Amino acid sequence: MLLEKKYQRRLIELGKAIINQEKYTVVVEPYMKGKGCWFGGGKIRASEDGKIYITGRYRNLGDSRYGITKGDRGAELAVFISEDGGKTFNKIKSWNKKDLSYQGKEVLSIEGTSINFEKGKVEIYISSEKKISYPEIVKKYQKQDTGIWEIDKIEGSSIDEIKSVDIKNILSSNDPERLHIKDPAVFQIKHKTYMLFCEHPFSWTCSYSGIAVKEKGGFKIISNDILARGYTWDVAVTRITDRLPVPKIGVFKNLPDISLYFYDGAECIREHPVSGEGVNIPRGYSCEEIGGLAYGFDEKIPFEIHRLSSLFPLFYSPEGTGCNRYVSAMWNGEKIYAVWQRSMKDFSQPLVMNIIDKKEIEGILK
Repeated sequence: MLLEKKYQRRLIELGKAIINQEKYTVVVEPYMKGKGCWFGGGKIRASEDGKIYITGRYRNLGDSRYGITKGDRGAELAVFISEDGGKTFNKIKSWNKKDLSYQGKEVLSIEGTSINFEKGKVEIYISSEKKISYPEIVKKYQKQDTGIWEIDKIEGSSIDEIKSVDIKNILSSNDPERLHIKDPAVFQIKHKTYMLFCEHPFSWTCSYSGIAVKEKGGFKIISNDILARGYTWDVAVTRITDRLPVPKIGVFKNLPDISLYFYDGAECIREHPVSGEGVNIPRGYSCEEIGGLAYGFDEKIPFEIHRLSSLFPLFYSPEGTGCNRYVSAMWNGEKIYAVWQRSMKDFSQPLVMNIIDKKEIEGILK
């Protein structure tokens, strides 16, 4: 089922208003300035009492092409809280790589995370690269000092009660075609909990998005390719980073429930210089992705998600490398809050935020 073009145009306008490259504030700076120094990869969510939480990972210098010993890379998972409606955020909890290592599995790097409030519990889902050997059939392709990415969970009755000693594995793989599973995004639709995740093959030549549904005892994967890779700017990478319910406002008031899906895309998994003889366009590559947008009907999840950015990306920074990725957004009935990792002039990538209120949303969706 496809939306009429007039509705698709409204969704694109809403997406551009949310991820506004001029109207944003820096929420969390990386520990250092310069290329390879980031904070992001997490989610923004509200607890039942209305407080706003952000998760993310501090990423320091390091190059995954040559192994973890070439730099610190994903060094720390952190949680921030705002008790004033997103005006200020304070760091309240963090875990380093040693904290998240367990059962002899040494964590080499931390990346995408997701926080989830459900039934009086707080859950934090973490993707980490662990010191695990590749399956024998592809073992010779494993670079020195690298591992396999998995998704784990820590939980408690509150943030303060979460203890990393209670960490539990949620998703992992030994299939060479889908060896690395990472970057969770957890959300609810109609009393069911879903997790979007990213997958990479052993060769790191591409990435794609899957989805799992929460069942007693864990998550069950129901699709390994919920949004197929594109054909142009996102031919190598299509990683959905979050889902945002479209407010039931204006022309969407009487339509079935629809969600926006923000995703990271790239034309090439390695740095891909632009030809001096061609049109200068943003490309995106591994660790420097740019952003796209899709939509889907909630009743059809997880089988029908449609691109709104087929030929060109919608979100990229005018500074640094152009990187604009790991978008996360939430709607609390009055405002949409969005955070993303954005490249700056000094090539660092802080977490930035934009907030748009109901009046502005009404003007877009009228």
